[in-house]
Amino acid sequence: MNTAHNSYKSQGTRFALTLALACLLLGNAHAHRGAAEEVDNCNARVGFERVHFTAYTPTLSGNREYCNIIPGVGPTKLVFDYEGKSLRHVSVEFEITKEPDGTRVFYQEPQKVKTGTANVSVDFSRYGAGNYLAHIAIVDKDKRLDTHIPFSVGLESVPGKNYTPLLITIASLSLLAYGLFRAALKLTPKQNPEA
Repeated sequence: MNTAHNSYKSQGTRFALTLALACLLLGNAHAHRGAAEEVDNCNARVGFERVHFTAYTPTLSGNREYCNIIPGVGPTKLVFDYEGKSLRHVSVEFEITKEPDGTRVFYQEPQKVKTGTANVSVDFSRYGAGNYLAHIAIVDKDKRLDTHIPFSVGLESVPGKNYTPLLITIASLSLLAYGLFRAALKLTPKQNPEA
């Protein structure tokens, strides 16, 4: 029976260690920008280039970055970063519309953005909470190539950090420590008082 009891302890210890290791490895697996072809709601392909969209609400949340969910309604800075260099040599137009009716809330005429970063300021408190579209268009004479990035303002909160892996790791390590403590107690010889 003692070998069976030790076998259960050994299996429990191995399980706790494996679970703790898995949680540690998975805990930091989420990042904002991924591989070049990975789906990223903040990225849009315009022609052969990618444009990365970021929103900031400095008066509401400091320098916190948002993308497709902007939780607060207020003055917002929208930033469009070209990830390549070819868009810097063509005229690009930016427009923000409130959906579903397509009401224009911002428009920037086609122009070359040599720096590769276009900054747009919109006070969404003037237009209210809702769904919006960022239109990014390459304009060349009579040709137009348009891309959209949908986002919401003031409709939902940004998902918080997931603490589940951390909690599982702490619970696993606690169980491991408890199991080792119990095993150490069983292995120490008991002192019998002599009568």
